[in-house]
Amino acid sequence: MAEQSTVVIEEPAAPAASLAAGLLRTARPRQWIKNGLVLAAPFAAAKLLTAAETIRLGVVFVLFTACSAAVYLINDARDAEADRAHPVKRNRPVAAGHVPVAAAYAAGAVLAVLAPAAAAVTCTPDTAVLLAGYVLMQLAYCVWLKHLLVIDLVIVTAGFLLRSMAGGIALGIAVSRWFLVTAGFGALFMVAAKRYSELVLMTRRPRGPGAPLGASRALLGSYTPGYLRFVWQLAAGVAVLAYCLWAMETGAEPHGWLPWRQLSMVPFTLAVLRYAVFADSGSAGEPEDLVLRDSALVAIGLVWGALYVLAVADT
Repeated sequence: MAEQSTVVIEEPAAPAASLAAGLLRTARPRQWIKNGLVLAAPFAAAKLLTAAETIRLGVVFVLFTACSAAVYLINDARDAEADRAHPVKRNRPVAAGHVPVAAAYAAGAVLAVLAPAAAAVTCTPDTAVLLAGYVLMQLAYCVWLKHLLVIDLVIVTAGFLLRSMAGGIALGIAVSRWFLVTAGFGALFMVAAKRYSELVLMTRRPRGPGAPLGASRALLGSYTPGYLRFVWQLAAGVAVLAYCLWAMETGAEPHGWLPWRQLSMVPFTLAVLRYAVFADSGSAGEPEDLVLRDSALVAIGLVWGALYVLAVADT
């Protein structure tokens, strides 16, 4: 008697699981590393955290991640039609039809409301105001401000600056003015370098007849490489100068046998110079990938961190 063959048919994934996975992809998990900047202000202030403060800082990171996810969700829902005509963005879950536009809008709106509300309860009212301001500013960018020349650079830079301030505000830490200048112009340096790299890449890439130069990003074709080069060079110079002023502000270390804080100016300057090599060659289009994959930048960052820790420990 012949054996009957058994055919196993795999059932498709549950719609709810597929939708959840699509929403997660739309929230850009790879970009969440940027929210680690909430640690910047407490670290710069050399504050030793208690267990409660550490938990609060973790909560701020999660809430800022929720806010940035809300912006990505609403942005992709709004730009779904335009993204479908783009060779790369058409693969985004909303543009590809894996996530309904209404679902992306709904998830984004829920996160945009709940995150600042949770910050008011778990952190401080000022933290809630900062998160709400970040969401409103980024949504205004998605709808309108990304079409305004120069303002688009300022808004993206301001997003990084708010991240770097969030941890300090949540813990009630007085933030140094030189820290704010360094963080602000350091962010502008990376934003302008990213735009410059994107523009250089687009000028090198062959385009179809009638395809606009700045098709992949609003206003990109309105800038010139020379202007963006000027912006990132100016920002890099101001960031290095502000960091040096901040490092020298405290004078000699009171109990240390070496001026660790002042010595940290060397790796900081080297990091900027190293990053500028990639910016100048037009290969700084993905800052988070560049920082992590370049071994020299990683080594310089570790040296800077060690010197700063020694400065804190030796005071």
